[in-house]
Amino acid sequence: MRAQVKFDELFIYDLANNHQGDMEHARNIIRAVGAVTRKAGVRAALKFQFRQLDTFIHPDFKNRTDLKFIKRFDETRLPMSAFTELAELVRAEGMLTMSTPFDEESVDIIADMGLDIIKIASCSADDRPLLEKVAAARMPVVASTAGLRIEEVDWLVNFLESEQLKFALMHCVALYPTPDDKLQLNQIGAFVKRYPAVPIGWSTHENQDNVAAIQIAYAKGARLFERHVGLNTDKYKLNDYSSTPEQLERWLAAYHAARAMLGGNERPPSSLQERKTLLDLKRGVFVRRDVRKGEALTRDDVFFAMPVQEGQLVSGHFREGLTADRHYAVNEALCADLADQDLKDDHLIYQIMLQIRAMLNKAGIHINEDASIEISHHYGLRRFREYGAVIITCVNRTYAKKLVVQLPRQKHPYHFHKQKEETFQLLDGDLEVVKEGFRFTMRPGDTLLVEPNTWHKFHTLDGAIFEEVSTTHVNNDSFYEDPLIARLDRAQRKTQVDNWLTYFRARHAL
Repeated sequence: MRAQVKFDELFIYDLANNHQGDMEHARNIIRAVGAVTRKAGVRAALKFQFRQLDTFIHPDFKNRTDLKFIKRFDETRLPMSAFTELAELVRAEGMLTMSTPFDEESVDIIADMGLDIIKIASCSADDRPLLEKVAAARMPVVASTAGLRIEEVDWLVNFLESEQLKFALMHCVALYPTPDDKLQLNQIGAFVKRYPAVPIGWSTHENQDNVAAIQIAYAKGARLFERHVGLNTDKYKLNDYSSTPEQLERWLAAYHAARAMLGGNERPPSSLQERKTLLDLKRGVFVRRDVRKGEALTRDDVFFAMPVQEGQLVSGHFREGLTADRHYAVNEALCADLADQDLKDDHLIYQIMLQIRAMLNKAGIHINEDASIEISHHYGLRRFREYGAVIITCVNRTYAKKLVVQLPRQKHPYHFHKQKEETFQLLDGDLEVVKEGFRFTMRPGDTLLVEPNTWHKFHTLDGAIFEEVSTTHVNNDSFYEDPLIARLDRAQRKTQVDNWLTYFRARHAL
């Protein structure tokens, strides 16, 4: 029975012909890398290579010793029954089983043996007859891309996606070993950006003592890794692009170090130690004169100096108009609680707009400078992060195009339009739309039609940017289920913002 395959953080060990056609040597390699894998606490797959040599090599070229690879394949030949035994040992060592087929018959053997993953070698990545056979096997696939032009990689990805296969794509350079200046690790980041729905990895052939490369590859977005493995013995000398168990152990340790150094993709809260260090370097807010309770404070009433006292307002939280919560004597520290006094609408809007701009930047979405911006806040600006959306009107003619941006965990209540027909297309993030009681979970690229007089609402968990293409937008064409919203004038639940460029130029000092 095949195991469930997860590509993320998977390490692939290519046995290739390093078994030397010697079963005991093959068993020793598998046991050695199994022990390293368990010690490192990673998930791994051990990979064979299958070629049916009686048919794979043309009859006129069999037994040729002057052709490097034909000689190598002949000298290291193992029967398929031997690989069945080795696959059982791989499973016993806690690793997934995997093989690269170089001909159609080998694909059938992989399926019959119940191996977990099929690997497409770079030399086979444009071999359509073989790829069609692999697709018919309906197994998880890992495909390498060495030597392919980018349009050929595009074709390969489209083929595998069209066949609805679970697959990962590997950056690879087919130089054995690969010099450091030929690793082309930037291609990993290019693949991540070009194929955002595909797990991206790296199939490596570099100097086996180079541990910096895996750290760079991880930083570029590689999440599965492949490396040739073997053993050096008195009888067999290992090639320069394969790892001994000791080199493999150092390689996996370098991966763990890179993972720790990079941290998570989301920005975490700072540690208490970091906060204390920064607080010790900040300036606190002190009053220049005696201040009575209830006085509104101006910049002239205060000065900023270190060290910050416990419970003191810091300089970055001071704003003009704060009201003194008690009497303060000259040189006394203002209380930190003053920062919680209600922000003015301008400050709230600025905070919202900064977050919206950051979300658009992250998604790579650019806005025309004359686009109009509207903050829709159904229960007021102070509840905007719970209910609302920012609506950016890019075009409004006989047709209209808008971008609708919702912050994480924001909801938009039930409403309908009498005149407008609209189609939503999710560009980034997650979105759930409820239309007349039916729930639609959208993924990026999905579209959803909302007809006139159709009740609909939507919300997001981690934030969403979606395009709304509609008939001409007219004001006062939104009708809400909640009477608290329905009673409000449009101006009470909408805040207009200057056009995109003008707004941020004017508000940079807030």
